[in-house]
Amino acid sequence: MQYEARPRIALADDHKMLTDCLTPMLGQHFEIVAVAENGRGLIERVDALLPDAVVLDISMPGMNGLEAARRISQKHRGMKLIFLSMHTERPYVDEAFRAGASAYVLKRAAASELVEAIRAALAGRVYVSPDITHQAHRLGGPTQLTARQREVLQLVAEGRSAKQIAAELNISPKTVEFHKAAIMDRVGLRTTAELTRWALEHLIAGE
Repeated sequence: MQYEARPRIALADDHKMLTDCLTPMLGQHFEIVAVAENGRGLIERVDALLPDAVVLDISMPGMNGLEAARRISQKHRGMKLIFLSMHTERPYVDEAFRAGASAYVLKRAAASELVEAIRAALAGRVYVSPDITHQAHRLGGPTQLTARQREVLQLVAEGRSAKQIAAELNISPKTVEFHKAAIMDRVGLRTTAELTRWALEHLIAGE
């Protein structure tokens, strides 16, 4: 009998106690192929082992997670990056997605959210911890978004894929996903399906 290969994951955090806890937890669902304590060590392991996804912290010695993510995303396009961080502030979240993230999970929610976030990233979706979206300032409608965000929102409402939106607006699919994540963060949504419904409701209402 043949078994489907499990997604291969690399972890990076300078707190060994945390990685010692995460490894068996994630090991129930994924194959943990590497554990690193800083950004440089992570890059070396990623280059050598080519995991499907990387779970990494922002604050690490030597090279922080944001810089490591930028280098990994530039060299290994398509590799999924999931940030696991204590930082709830919007600038950290925004910078993580600019660095190539597909998901952002708060450390305090790792036990309940991390597996879901990894699976979402591997499926090509964006995931942001609900605690972050709940803290975000909720907007009344699309008129308070940026011009680019409204363009993306309109195309989302039309059912376009990230690739189609990217081609229409002459930007990269990753930039499209960043704009979608930023919109969802600001209005307190979690999935593209919720975003599509929200867009349709507000755009039809003419806001």
